[in-house]
Amino acid sequence: CPAPSDLKTANGTRICAQLYADDSPYYDQCCAGEVLLVPPGADVPFMPRSWADRVSSLVVGSRCELTVWSRAGKKGKKRSFGA
Repeated sequence: CPAPSDLKTANGTRICAQLYADDSPYYDQCCAGEVLLVPPGADVPFMPRSWADRVSSLVVGSRCELTVWSRAGKKGKKRSFGA
């Protein structure tokens, strides 16, 4: 997985989080498969349809916090992740 301070696009724009679709019991193979990028300041009350129940690994960038809910529309149980 990339280091939290390394989360940037190809042109150098900062990314606050990367969510990955594939998982593995081996740490060096956890961050694989399709990637969903979360830019700074993003407020998304619903996951894209193709990502529902697919996130298995994530990395949160430095100076960022990712908050997720167990149900759509920011409902249900809440959990926050940081670098």
